[in-house]
Amino acid sequence: MARTVKLDLVSELLDEELEMSLDELCEACPGPNQWVVELVEEGVIQPVGEAPGDWRFTGTSLNTPGIALAIDLIEEIRELRQRLSRLDIYDTE
Repeated sequence: MARTVKLDLVSELLDEELEMSLDELCEACPGPNQWVVELVEEGVIQPVGEAPGDWRFTGTSLNTPGIALAIDLIEEIRELRQRLSRLDIYDTE
């Protein structure tokens, strides 16, 4: 699963002494900024700073079990929506 690979990469990249901005984090484990923003909004990642442009991430920013759960649930929701869409039951718009 691609998101699990991203999680592993994020965990390896961030230790307690290394700090990364939102852009640096997304560049290091290629993915859209929006994915990280969603994790922050859900409380899975807790950066230092008020706005996305000010966020700093360290190893202590990560709630690894929470991230794993969020990734699994997001992936499951996407798969269920795709199934429903194929059955014309769920409007994806």
